Amino acid sequence: MLTALLTVVLPVLLILGFGALVGNRLALDNLTINRLNLYLLTPALALNSLLHLEVKAGSLTLLVLAYFVLSAVGVLLGYLAAFRQPSTTRRAVMASVAIGNNGNYGLPVALFALGQAGFDQALVIYLSSVLLTFTAGPLIFGGGGGIGPTLRGVFKLPVVWCIALALTMRGLHLQLPTGLDRGLGLLSGATLPMVLLSLGVQLGTGGRPKLSFPVWLASGLRVLVMPVLGLLIGYFIGLRGLHLQGLVLSSAMPTAVNAFVLSKEYRADSGTVASVVVVTTVLSILGVALVVPLLGRLP
Repeated sequence: MLTALLTVVLPVLLILGFGALVGNRLALDNLTINRLNLYLLTPALALNSLLHLEVKAGSLTLLVLAYFVLSAVGVLLGYLAAFRQPSTTRRAVMASVAIGNNGNYGLPVALFALGQAGFDQALVIYLSSVLLTFTAGPLIFGGGGGIGPTLRGVFKLPVVWCIALALTMRGLHLQLPTGLDRGLGLLSGATLPMVLLSLGVQLGTGGRPKLSFPVWLASGLRVLVMPVLGLLIGYFIGLRGLHLQGLVLSSAMPTAVNAFVLSKEYRADSGTVASVVVVTTVLSILGVALVVPLLGRLP
C-alpha cells in the first residue's frame, strides 16, 4: 500500500496540488482550459493512442461490454440507494455513482500502476466513458430532449471523429506520414499533465463541499462498492489478467467532473454532484492505494 501511495498516487497528487494552488491564487479561465482538453488534447490522445494501440479486438469488445454493464449497474445501484430522496437528488446520486473520472485521473493512475499496456486498457475505457457519459448522462438527469438531440451533441465532439478515423485507418492498414505522426505524438504527450492540472484547478476553485447524506451515500458507493462490482462483473463476463486489472482500477476512480458539467447544463442537483466530485477525489487517494496492490492477485 505504501509503495502504491508513493509510486502511483503521489505523482498524481503533486500535479493536482499544483493545479489547485495555481487555480486558487490566479484568476484562471476554467472554460478555456476545459475546451483545450476537450477539443484539442483529448482528440489528439485518442487518435495517436488508437493508431498505435496493441490490443486484440476480442479483448476490446469484452472490456467495453464489461464497462457498460458496470455503469448500468451503478445507475441502478444509485437509484435504489437514493430511492426516498427527491427526484433531482436521486438523479444526482445515480450519475455520481455511474460516471467515473476515467480521463484526467484514471489515465495517469493506470499508466503509473500498470505501465503502457495498462494505459492502453484505461484509454479504451475512457473513450467508452466519453460516449456513455454524453449519451446516458443527459438521460439520467432528465434533460436533453430525448436521445436524438443527445446523440447530435455527441457527434459534435472531435474525439468521436478521431476515434472513427483511427478505427478506419487501422481497418485499412493506413499510417500517418512520419512528420504528422510525430507532431501528433507531441500533442498527445501534453494531454495527461494538462488534464491533471485542469482537474486541480477545478478542485482549487470549487470551494468546500457540502457533506449531506446523499453526498456521503454516493461517495461511499462510488469509492467502496464500485471496485467490488467491477471485479465481479469483469470476471463473470470473462475478463482475465491485464483486462480485468484495468476494469477494476477504473472502477476505483472518483466521480467525474463531467457529471457536474452535465448537472449544471440540465439544471439538476449540481450542488450534490459537485460535493461528491470533491469527496470522492479525496477518498480515492486511499482507495487507489488499497486497490493497486491487490491487482497483481487477480486471476
